[in-house]
Amino acid sequence: MVKLMGERINNEESVYYWCAKNDIPVFCPAIIGIFFTVDGAIGDMLFANSYKNEGFILDTTQDLIKINRMALNAKKSGALVLGGGLVKHHIMNANIWRNGADFGKNV
Repeated sequence: MVKLMGERINNEESVYYWCAKNDIPVFCPAIIGIFFTVDGAIGDMLFANSYKNEGFILDTTQDLIKINRMALNAKKSGALVLGGGLVKHHIMNANIWRNGADFGKNV
């Protein structure tokens, strides 16, 4: 979903624009929590689409599968963590499948 937004944003100042243009994956492990907040307009659109289009599903499991496979297949893996929480756990858990990251820095 983030890649699709990056493809359609048409704004060269957007990091998601450049990630989409260069096929760089962007993972958002808290997509449901972020987008389904009180002021989450994207969450409202997801809800509206699921209501209008029976069978509409946002499968966040596919993000986990992709990032875990990337970690498993990486020759080397590292993480630069700014802060902590859900995003840190997402990347560190992916690296558990390959017996840990080769490099890491918590800032």
